[in-house]
Formats: sequence, structure tokens, C-alpha cells
Amino acid sequence: MFIETIPEHAATGATAEYYRQQRDSWGFLPNYAGAFGQRPDVAQAWNALNLAVRGGMDRRRFELATIAAARALRSTYCTTAHSKFLRDVCGDETSLHRIAQAPSGETLDEQDRAVYRFAAKVATDAASVEQDDIDQLRGVGLSDADIADVVYAAAARCFFTRVLDGLGAQLDVQIAEAIDPELYASMVVGRQAAQE
Repeated sequence: MFIETIPEHAATGATAEYYRQQRDSWGFLPNYAGAFGQRPDVAQAWNALNLAVRGGMDRRRFELATIAAARALRSTYCTTAHSKFLRDVCGDETSLHRIAQAPSGETLDEQDRAVYRFAAKVATDAASVEQDDIDQLRGVGLSDADIADVVYAAAARCFFTRVLDGLGAQLDVQIAEAIDPELYASMVVGRQAAQE
């Protein structure tokens, strides 16, 4: 990390509680937690937003949109963590291999490909989104609510990836090692993972 972080053993109050929640969720204290140690209120607000976005949409679509945005933003941390969720929570390792083979999403199924490309566009150049982009998503079966959800997921990912990369958080070894090395290599799109 580029800033002084509050170590877990020295954390008190809201920071200690935030660290405890993250440890309980992951089974270890993830490196990104230090980025929020000085401002656990921001971390809790992010958690609430992320849960609201994720909980209001199809989980698999959320993960695909998040991976697309994270890859476009060159976030190795989020690309890998959400690839793990796509595999472990959604049971979809096939899409991970398809994305590894074609990072633009071109080998995904039609609807997934449209979601993936749109999420990447929102993350990198939302001002370039036009009515035609929306019409294409409608054409592959997405409702307006579905489309808004993809935008929420991509836009929220912009905040989190920028905090992590802006403060120098590196992907945890535990997450990197949970992915097949060849597949993981395709997920390194920016900052390298921590070395222990």
C-alpha cells in the first residue's frame, strides 16, 4: 500500500469491526481492507451500495458485468476476485475460460457478450453510450431494469477499483492461488498480486 494502514492488531472501534467483518467473510483479512482502515464509514457505505446493487440483480449477470468493468479498468484485484465468485458462487467456470481466450467477450453467448461489452463501455467511457447501445441490450432480452442494473454494477466497480489501485492495494495471494495458474495469468490486467 502507498499509505500507512492500520494493522489489524492495532485497530479499534469501527475499524476493528470492519476488519472483523472482512475476515469473517473471506477467512483472512484481505489486503483491500487496509485501504479503508482510516475511513470505515466509507467502507460500510460501499458495502451497502455493493450489496444493494448485487442483491437487486441476477448474480451471474452481476459478476459478468463486474468482471468486464474490472478488466476494462485494469484491476487485477477485482477481475480475479469476481472471476472466483463467478466460478464458486455461480458455478460458471466455462465463461472464465471463454474470457481468457477472448478478453473482449466475443466468445460469450449473445446476451452475455452484449452485457459484457456494455459494462466495459460504461466503465471506460459512459459518455459514449448511445440509444443504440440500449436497443442492442433490449434486442437480446434485457429489460430496462436489467440494463440499469448493469450500469449500476459497472459504475460501482469504478469506485472500488480506483480506491484499490489509487492506494496500491495488491490482490491477496490466497485469491490468486485459488485460480488455476494459466487462467489466473489471463486475469492479470494491471497491478500484480502481493508476494505473500
